[in-house]
Amino acid sequence: MGSICNKAVGVFFEYDTPRIVHIRSKKVGVINRLLQLIIIGYVIGYAIVYKKGYQENDAVQSAVTTKLKGVVYVNQSQYPDITTSVWDVAEYVVPPQENNAFFVITNLIETPKQTIGICSEDPKVLGSNCTTSSQCPAGKVLPAGNGKFLKVLFINRECNTTVGRCLIRAWCPVENGAAKPPEPPALLGSKDFTVFIKNNIQFPKFKVKRRNLPDNASDEFFQTCNYGSHSIDCPILRLETIVREAGENYSAMAKEGGVIEIQIQWNCNLDLSESDCVPKYIFRRLDSSDYKISKGYNFRYAKYYKENDTEYRTLFKAFGIKFILSVTGEAGKFNLEPFLINVGSGLAILGMATVICDIVVLYFLKARNLYKDKKYLQVVGDDAYKFETLLQTDQLQLDDQNDEDKSE
Repeated sequence: MGSICNKAVGVFFEYDTPRIVHIRSKKVGVINRLLQLIIIGYVIGYAIVYKKGYQENDAVQSAVTTKLKGVVYVNQSQYPDITTSVWDVAEYVVPPQENNAFFVITNLIETPKQTIGICSEDPKVLGSNCTTSSQCPAGKVLPAGNGKFLKVLFINRECNTTVGRCLIRAWCPVENGAAKPPEPPALLGSKDFTVFIKNNIQFPKFKVKRRNLPDNASDEFFQTCNYGSHSIDCPILRLETIVREAGENYSAMAKEGGVIEIQIQWNCNLDLSESDCVPKYIFRRLDSSDYKISKGYNFRYAKYYKENDTEYRTLFKAFGIKFILSVTGEAGKFNLEPFLINVGSGLAILGMATVICDIVVLYFLKARNLYKDKKYLQVVGDDAYKFETLLQTDQLQLDDQNDEDKSE
């Protein structure tokens, strides 16, 4: 125990200073220079040049608005259940405005002229089938039902035994749950619709504002341009082009709908001209066409009207493509502080070459013992704390005690 304490005290009174040993060895020299080249290449080539370690960065702030245009005509001889033959923006964009998104109807199932009354529940609703009125308790609403079970006084029963379904009070006639979306899609002509995307962004740290419209654009430009491989700066995009760029087929997707992301990337080097700060569009489908259930994208909405003081509605089950817009990116500009930080970090990492070479020299080379003798030199000062002497004194006292015990 005393030796441990003496060593601990001895360390307190010691000081280590680096010693320069000049080793002339081909192996060590090659390893050292190779490591230095790798580290310098990493710091300069990757950390500073490729990752732009000399720049200060700022995240993008953005606002996006959209405007759709186009008209599609429905052939009512081919789709007799669809009562509206001409669909324009007011018809197929539902709802009219969304935050960073828009929805376009591409297919639909229509249930016309519904009015509040009494009718049989849809047979596809679980629990709606019956043979006796006891299976349709009055007041019950099925989880997927269209209305509430009730007893019809003039026939004094809750079950329509003719068709074997419970009677409900609801918007009648109820939607046919077995109906499949039309094929080909009723509004397949929506593929030629265009969307004008207007994106305003800023990098507040650098006081730079940009938008996705060309700086020299004219009214004539917007009348004729369409986004594509030959016009990537045009903010007007055909819906079919968007879906195709996402790797999908518009006709197949239009049948049951889906979700497409339009990502606008702003990655700008503000050390160059601000006019070079332009967006890049990336398209991808967020859902999957391989889903077996709850496939695509759809919802219901209704249009209400009155005839002879009786309220009616037309119920639409709308299938379509939801386009979600997201804006990402950052800007960089030269700043001395991050540059010096990266240079300083590089110099610190450069010291690893010396550490690795020391390990090779002292533990792996044949002449390692010679190098150890040259590497380490112990100098004892006049006022050194010589705990070895104390250890020797303790050992002598212990030997004397053992001799006394033996003589007794």
